[in-house]
Amino acid sequence: MVNHFLKLSDIAPEEIQPILDRAIALKAGATSNALAGKSVAILFEKPSLRTKLSFWVGSEKLGGNPVHFAPEEIGLGKREPVADVAQVMSRMSDIAVIRTFEQSIIEEFAKNASIPVINALTDAEHPCQALADTQTITEQLGSVKGANVAFIGDGNNVAVSLAYAVAGLGGRLTVASPNGYAVAAEDIEGANTYGTVAGGSVKQVTSPQEAVANADIVYTDVWTSMGQETETAKRLVDFDGYQVNPALLDQASANVKFMHDLPAHPGEEISHGLLYDSRSVAFDQAENRLWAQAALMEKLIQS
Repeated sequence: MVNHFLKLSDIAPEEIQPILDRAIALKAGATSNALAGKSVAILFEKPSLRTKLSFWVGSEKLGGNPVHFAPEEIGLGKREPVADVAQVMSRMSDIAVIRTFEQSIIEEFAKNASIPVINALTDAEHPCQALADTQTITEQLGSVKGANVAFIGDGNNVAVSLAYAVAGLGGRLTVASPNGYAVAAEDIEGANTYGTVAGGSVKQVTSPQEAVANADIVYTDVWTSMGQETETAKRLVDFDGYQVNPALLDQASANVKFMHDLPAHPGEEISHGLLYDSRSVAFDQAENRLWAQAALMEKLIQS
């Protein structure tokens, strides 16, 4: 059976920490030729800086050959059926990394692929981001277990994957969102079930101040994600009061660290200059995309 990584819960909770430990080892200088003589097909239907660069460089660091396709080159499901693309890529490459819109597209791709398929972001989840996030938390706090993590903003794909990862590692996540933008109830329930053995938990609130009380980590994301641009004006109104700024961080724990998956919109979800605040680890978090994904690819190709 081919192992895919389409959502965070595709791996068991106990599998997360070994991936993070390997990522930290690779970052510290460990080497691997797990992808020697192998090719990684990278197909993105949405813009990307960190994800594309980290998969590209990560593939090379493992000895592999990355091959990138722009949206117009494939026309996934338009110029050519998803199943056909999956069949062709499976014959000529060893891992497929897909960034697309609907989760159903990557699910269909994986169903028809005979190589590991990695979700590099869909509208439903961003599981690779969650691996880098929990690697960053591990580096900053020593462990995710027992950590208090606050996520302020839209209960989007990033929040969903983070919920599963933090809970699965035994941390406590509190998400603060305006009414109408909460993490779906089934995902809150799913993440809490996923984190049962490790003792992790996820809860949803509306107050940013409640969420950050005693938080070791305060995390936010853009208010308007890719594909939601027509909602920007409404979201700016709806998310008023949800900006993360120094005053909000001051209400968290004394040693709080600030995280953002980037790109950021200063003046909206964060105040100007917050990425460069002494409490920010956002650029460490960005770098960890490289190491977490390298560790993930190594695991999948060896499974």
